Amino acid sequence: MASADPRPTVTILYHFFHPDDVVSARHFDDLATGLAERGWRVIVRPSNRACRSGQACFAKRETWNGVEIERVWRPDWSQASNRGRLLNAMWMVKNWSRIGLFSRKFQREAMIVGTDPILSVLAVLPWRLRRPSATIAHWCFDLYPDAAVADGLLSADSWLNRVLTKLTAAAYRRCTFIADLGACMARRLDAAAPGVRTVTLTPWALVEPSEVPASDPAVRRELFGSAELGLLYSGTFGRAHTSSEFLSLARELRGESVGFCFAGRGNRMEELQAEVTAADVNIHFAGFAPEAELERRLTAADIHLVSLRPEWTGTVVPSKFFGALAAGRPVLFAGSPESAIAQWIRQHEVGWVLTQDNVAEVATLLRRLTHAPHELAELREHCHRVYHEHFSKRIVLDRWDQMLRNQLTIVEPVTNRRLEPALAT
Repeated sequence: MASADPRPTVTILYHFFHPDDVVSARHFDDLATGLAERGWRVIVRPSNRACRSGQACFAKRETWNGVEIERVWRPDWSQASNRGRLLNAMWMVKNWSRIGLFSRKFQREAMIVGTDPILSVLAVLPWRLRRPSATIAHWCFDLYPDAAVADGLLSADSWLNRVLTKLTAAAYRRCTFIADLGACMARRLDAAAPGVRTVTLTPWALVEPSEVPASDPAVRRELFGSAELGLLYSGTFGRAHTSSEFLSLARELRGESVGFCFAGRGNRMEELQAEVTAADVNIHFAGFAPEAELERRLTAADIHLVSLRPEWTGTVVPSKFFGALAAGRPVLFAGSPESAIAQWIRQHEVGWVLTQDNVAEVATLLRRLTHAPHELAELREHCHRVYHEHFSKRIVLDRWDQMLRNQLTIVEPVTNRRLEPALAT
């Protein structure tokens, strides 16, 4: 039955949504409200639970900023345990599948599914079965089961990995397009399901200053003491991240006016703290910054540290890269030279790639920057400009709107090429 509403309809499937403050939920908040502002009827179907406190229940239905929220009830299974995450994933995929099979169809409709909970993309299978002409997109923040293999939770040659790989490949092939987070992820997707249609649509920074902000002297002293050059790692530090290159660099710069600060939380932060010795006087730690203080924290640094273990390349892309550029700060990336972040750093000249082989070379560069404030100021302006020209929320939301509208008349998903480079960052 056709809807009387003249607007095209998009249904968004993601585990968490407003008023949850988890970072990925904030991106889907912006996606939903941005599409509503661009003329879409937007229906979001998250769970009724908060990410970090499952006991918190939200209303079954509400309208927020022009977005219709219809929440899926689920039991209070903890996201903090592997068992809880798996049960939550099974529950949400089951309910989204039921919605896809039995809920009302619209004349011009699209569906976007994210990657929380894990294996959410499997909901595409029943949606495509019931809605062969719908535009179906997958916004791939995390690639599973690849990430589980990289994490050591799943063996690459196990029967379970083979089954999940076949199931996810079947779902990928039924997507009209997949929004990846960079060329390294697109390569993995193509390897998993050759010929899938992909386009790079990155997450944006949660804070987007209109001009390059100056550092707050008090916050800077708190993080770096009296150092002339401050390097900051801000955010989650977990199993996907590496620190050995940063520690080697900090030790190469002992006695110099260069300070390092690791500010955040994660299951490897304590391990990192244990590796720091009394001799590492230029390394400091700080807690996780709430959003109200995030801009002052990010802008206190001169350079932002971003890392990803090589085996994780293409399974995830750290979003803190975009936050750094939005704040007008260059990035020092420890990870594979084949990653999307390394590619963007080289392409846009917004930082440096750090490996164990070039620690001394990067240390020399940083020493020079401590005596070149004008060069650092120019680099800040350049990074800020690159962000607003290539990665800003407005630009990415405009691309989402364009992609979805362009595909509304597609009956069968096209699976033989990468989408136009002009649409990719």
